[in-house]
Amino acid sequence: MTQTKAGPDIAAGRLPQEAYTENFSDLHPLLEPHEAQVEADRCYFCYDAPCMQACPTSIDIPQFIRQISTGNPTGSAKTIFDQNILGGMCARVCPTETLCEQVCVREIAEGKPVQIGQLQRYATDHYMAENETQPYQRAASTGKKVAVVGAGPAGLACAHRLAMHGHDVTLFDAREKAGGLNEFGIASYKSVDNFAAREVEFVLSIGGIELKTGSRLGDNLILADLRASYDAVFLGIGLGGVNALGLDGEDKGGSLDSVDYIANLRQADDLGKLPVGRRVVVIGGGMTAVDIAVQTKLLGADDVTIAYRRGQDRMNASEYEQHLAQTNGVKIMTWAQPKALVAANGSVTGIELERTQDQDGSLTGTGEIVTLEADMVFKAIGQTLVDTDLGGALTLEKGRIVVDADRKTSLDDVWAGGDCVAGGEDLTVAAVEDGKIAAEAINAALSA
Repeated sequence: MTQTKAGPDIAAGRLPQEAYTENFSDLHPLLEPHEAQVEADRCYFCYDAPCMQACPTSIDIPQFIRQISTGNPTGSAKTIFDQNILGGMCARVCPTETLCEQVCVREIAEGKPVQIGQLQRYATDHYMAENETQPYQRAASTGKKVAVVGAGPAGLACAHRLAMHGHDVTLFDAREKAGGLNEFGIASYKSVDNFAAREVEFVLSIGGIELKTGSRLGDNLILADLRASYDAVFLGIGLGGVNALGLDGEDKGGSLDSVDYIANLRQADDLGKLPVGRRVVVIGGGMTAVDIAVQTKLLGADDVTIAYRRGQDRMNASEYEQHLAQTNGVKIMTWAQPKALVAANGSVTGIELERTQDQDGSLTGTGEIVTLEADMVFKAIGQTLVDTDLGGALTLEKGRIVVDADRKTSLDDVWAGGDCVAGGEDLTVAAVEDGKIAAEAINAALSA
């Protein structure tokens, strides 16, 4: 359908109501018991399992799959939770195709790996459906108090492990709802039925964790005060800033942050009320770029293009995610970088892109300009740490917090993990591992 009105065409309700339900249904529906049994039986149960070595949280994958194959999904879930208390969400969002499944012996031999992520979800979903609380007992109170700032994957994992050891944890988060990127930042079709919130309740059910929302570091929460009031502090604050394109007109209507839009989409009660343009351009090449591109297409956008400055093989989004975008009608335009936003009457109407090339290892512009019409231009070129929130107290490297192997910062009583630390992988599963490692280190320090 062609655009009939002058200026940007941004509107809600582009699709019949039932289309939103279908478009945003579960990307990978839960395996039926027979399906799980058949898939589990495909596993070779390797002794020196490459899949386990590829898992950032070191889940005993052969063991949990064997437990499924022997009809023990509850025991399977316990094996998973032993290493990853957020195993349910990780089963949904972890890029298994580039981690455990990529090194699966069946993938190497046949090109068809065991569906490890789907089996992990089968076990963890079974457990959460059958049990109201998580499977661990809190140790006797040590009398020690720990502040965990950020109720995302790193913070939740850290808080849970600390509570297991008997420490009293106060879990702070800037938003009015816990969960971090699991709640606000991932594509809706990857986590349906309010799973992120249910998983938060599952984690907190161990006890000994007090959740305080609306508490933002650098605002009504000061690091120096936390250090004075608590025996230890863990920072899982993520990356609160969004990188700018650096173009004139970024303040115009229709120039948007992907992260904010996805958060609004995730919290929307009625997707039919969420405005979307007919023509959408997304700048970036990572998971967020794919998530926003696919979701705007599913909301009813006619034409969605991801523009990335290098070749498709250099995109941070996995090959699977790229294919997901393309099968949903998203176009991927490579070797193109943003040059200028085109605007009229206070709103974006398009974007100029300069063709790029790799010249002796350096990215350079060719001078060729391509103009794409757009009602919406989304920035998905990464996020940044808001270092002013830290009051200059911590050592940073390339805009992130420097930590050692135990996730300790430059301050003896402060640890950090997740996206906010230098050298991180920007994965939910990696954030969980950071939180777990930091919790063990904090426990050791408080027990000395």
